[in-house]
Amino acid sequence: MQTPQATAALAAAMDLVGYATYLDRVPLRPGQVRHASDNRVELDRARHALTLAATGREVAVVSSGDPGVFAMASAVFEAVEHGEPAWRALDITVVPGVSAVLAAAARLGAPLGHDFCVLSLSDNLKPFEVVLARLVAAASAGFVIALYNAASRARPWQFGAALDELRPVLPGATPVALATAISRADERVEVATLSNVDPARADMRTLVLIGSAATRRIERDGRAPWLYTPRSHGATT
Repeated sequence: MQTPQATAALAAAMDLVGYATYLDRVPLRPGQVRHASDNRVELDRARHALTLAATGREVAVVSSGDPGVFAMASAVFEAVEHGEPAWRALDITVVPGVSAVLAAAARLGAPLGHDFCVLSLSDNLKPFEVVLARLVAAASAGFVIALYNAASRARPWQFGAALDELRPVLPGATPVALATAISRADERVEVATLSNVDPARADMRTLVLIGSAATRRIERDGRAPWLYTPRSHGATT
């Protein structure tokens, strides 16, 4: 979901740099140049954008959601740190967007009303054993957990493995929400429980929200339930 600031930055850019799927969502104005690349070459993409910017061009690096949340802002600054000294003098602005965790939470009610954490299930940049250890630690500490990169064609089993790790830690009735393609035409939101959620319902477009022991579910006749987590620790009403 774009903010007005992001829309203006994209319109002002001479060059749009990003993952091809994300670039396809940006209207192309006359004179703009697109530089599309694969999803797994973040640092190469960042270096290319910085090289263009160093020549005086106005460059927009395109991300989905918020660029600072599992996205391209980190790659750009990593490239700056280890790249050309002149890149440190560039005027770089991180334009905020609406991260999937916030967009999904808004659809569900207020599941992030108390302490929460955000994790990625992808093991492209860290071992999956580290992912599971962090997941169990967060659940044990009572955090609501948001999961990015729940599943992909290359990783169809990891979300199921993550659920198996959580079941000894959390009650089976813990709410689990699958929010897929939020704000797009094919948006889908499903609310299940830890005991019956189907991991096959998640893909790379799915943001998973796993409640804490404090998260409440408000049933509604003929409509999807609301989820909320009370702001007060130990609240019972």
